[in-house]
Amino acid sequence: MKIMITCTCTRLLTSLFCIATVVNASGLPTIPDPDNIYTYPAEDTIEHEATWLQWPHNYGWDPIHQERYEDIWLEMALALHTGEKVHIVAYDENHRAGIETLLVAEGADMTQIRFFVYKTDDVWVRDNGPVYVFDQYGNRIIEDWIFNGWGDKQDYFNDDVIPECVADEKAHPYQAVPMVNEAGSIEVDGRGTLMAKRSSIINENRNPGMSQADAEAYFKRYLGVTNFIWVDGTKGLDITDDHIDGDARFANDDTIVLHGRDAFFEPSEYDIITNATDANGAPYKIVELPKTSVELEALNFTRGVYMNYYVGNDVVVFPIFEDPNDDIAAAILQDLYPNREIKKIVFTELYKDGGIAHCVTMQQPVANNNDSIPSDKTLAPYSSKDDASSSGGTTGATFINILATLALLHLWWWH
Repeated sequence: MKIMITCTCTRLLTSLFCIATVVNASGLPTIPDPDNIYTYPAEDTIEHEATWLQWPHNYGWDPIHQERYEDIWLEMALALHTGEKVHIVAYDENHRAGIETLLVAEGADMTQIRFFVYKTDDVWVRDNGPVYVFDQYGNRIIEDWIFNGWGDKQDYFNDDVIPECVADEKAHPYQAVPMVNEAGSIEVDGRGTLMAKRSSIINENRNPGMSQADAEAYFKRYLGVTNFIWVDGTKGLDITDDHIDGDARFANDDTIVLHGRDAFFEPSEYDIITNATDANGAPYKIVELPKTSVELEALNFTRGVYMNYYVGNDVVVFPIFEDPNDDIAAAILQDLYPNREIKKIVFTELYKDGGIAHCVTMQQPVANNNDSIPSDKTLAPYSSKDDASSSGGTTGATFINILATLALLHLWWWH
């Protein structure tokens, strides 16, 4: 309870921080603490300390959530925990005890499992969980981008405070980011390029009034990227407004894995992605993954997607659908990751609700410097530099931004 109260208060302060963010003469927000530079590493090119999972429970919108999903979570935890720790978020102590009993019964090495007891709304930790970056000193930082339930489509109050809860309990340096963004809506190659769909970022249900240039300013500042691959995406295609990680992924920092052109909802997106270049102007290697060979009745007669895999230290958690193309797709991934085991897990039940392995996992990279920070630096969501007096005054855009943020805060408070 103490942690949840602390995190809730922090979220309120974060919202107030967003309101206080000033705007310079160009109309762009003045980024706090400009001395800090952050870099977001790619999940498959950096060693993980742990993978985060939010365990399914029956306290949310689905009264049989746990029964439907739990076998998948058990398989993921067992597959991952031999190569890295698995950090499990449980809803309460009873929930935690039940999960522990399951893992012990399956012979899990419990020294590799750590539990965190926080209330959650759902399981999609990729979108609401802590985003681990490194600052210019090599320190590992938890970034907290605002999560609003994919544009206020689903309850999100509990999920939105998970990054603060983790930072508080683990005493990690923490940086609030005053922008709505889900980590599933972006892909990074680890060498300065970000790939995304406009539909899930530059959208009035996430960031009212934000332009592409505004979004890029935040990504440059907080993720350390300089090069962008944008496709339009399709608003309303699914609850996420068409996240990029369902269609295209980076691999090994020089490759893009994606569906064939005919499998894209908008085939022109395939053309844009396959003709893109990296931050140095070099083309990417292109690898295509199929979808399932047939439309599956269990998936409301849609094709299963293999794209949404997750790369751990020793394994690739790979979704399968009991389809002939399962082995074909797995072999393609094995060629990309020859030193990792392709761990096939049937994800049909989860995919009924719109997500797969990548959506429900989040990497925590190994720390470089014991998460310490220089003694003359304070990494907090709100520092003395977050002061309007340093902005050289405000403009009309300031007032507009403040009103927009107040409206978002109002929605957040009542949901």
